[in-house]
Amino acid sequence: MLFIALTAIFGPDLSSVAIACLIGFGIVQIAESRVAWFSTRGGSAVAFLLKVALCYLLIGWTDGIASPYYWFLLLPVISAVTQFGPLGILIVPTLACGSYVSFLFYINWKVTYLDAESWQQIGLRAMVFFLVAYLTYRLAESTRMAVKGYQVTVEQLAEANRHLQEAEAAVRRSERLAALGQLSAGLAHELRNPLGTMKTSAELLARNVAAENDVAREMAGFISSEVDRTNTLVSRFLDFARPLALQTEEADITEVIDRAARQVEQRGSPEVTIYRNYSPDLRPFFFDPALMERVFYNLLLNAAEASPPRSTVTVKTRPSDGVVEIDVIDTGSGIAAKDMESIFNPFFTTKSSGVGLGLAVVSKIVDEHGGKIRVESEPGAGTVFRVLLPARVNPEDRRTV
Repeated sequence: MLFIALTAIFGPDLSSVAIACLIGFGIVQIAESRVAWFSTRGGSAVAFLLKVALCYLLIGWTDGIASPYYWFLLLPVISAVTQFGPLGILIVPTLACGSYVSFLFYINWKVTYLDAESWQQIGLRAMVFFLVAYLTYRLAESTRMAVKGYQVTVEQLAEANRHLQEAEAAVRRSERLAALGQLSAGLAHELRNPLGTMKTSAELLARNVAAENDVAREMAGFISSEVDRTNTLVSRFLDFARPLALQTEEADITEVIDRAARQVEQRGSPEVTIYRNYSPDLRPFFFDPALMERVFYNLLLNAAEASPPRSTVTVKTRPSDGVVEIDVIDTGSGIAAKDMESIFNPFFTTKSSGVGLGLAVVSKIVDEHGGKIRVESEPGAGTVFRVLLPARVNPEDRRTV
């Protein structure tokens, strides 16, 4: 715009028509950069034609083919060639060059003679349009490629950062699991002896108390049942703390999921339907069926308990790049963002009952298989637990199908 203003002030022709053409050219240039429609292919074409028309009037008013403003036609060429791709290298300079050369038709050849040097100058001016169009396109293309390369780099860095964050979260979870596992094992072993003593004492009390002493018998029964419940809880702690010994065999993951789903359905959730969406391309692979059944039982049970009545829990499988993906999808209340980092921690639970070991055990089993478990949740819309298992052909190698 500064260049156009200086041309209007110090240009070789300061007539009102020339200045009006320059002002009109500036207005179109401003509109092209400010109005969103001009950024479309059609808008760019209209802007190009308007600027060529204004240049045509300016050149026609200032001596036509000999006008000192012929180079103004290069401005719409530079602006437009970047919008129309390789085809624009031919069309845009051809239109600009044609509009300039057309002034030859306005010459009165009876009184005007152009020598060889004049024709060479006109030819060079015509060639400049194509040269500028080509160089502008190459510069724009190299800029686009550089920007595309930067975008790819940014996406790769973002992906690497995401994987790094996932790895850090997995390491933190593993460290917490290891520490809490050791604590649970030590605590469980320390509790076994006093629980055994309490159980034996309650049984002796029940046998030796007088038959008519109903209160004492009832209290002994309460002690015995609570000891049994506590002992079961201690056993679960020990199961969590004890290292897993995988018994891998070639099995069909869908059969394992079906067994887990039947257990959840038999548990008493008639108002929630479990919908199976199994991929027909899924082949048997090596894993521990018993442990994986436990994984999907926990995930399906949690999904059923989180879902509203008469809703559907979906379990979906598909193979993907040597990995078997199993998704457990519910339409429940979702998981709060503040709890996402903690859901796999032992003893963390948002339920009124339970000790919070279910998802911790799920994570441990999946990790032992060399897999991953991911969670996607939106509060009020539901949750997706995604289990990724390596589809090993042989339990002793790392090759996958």
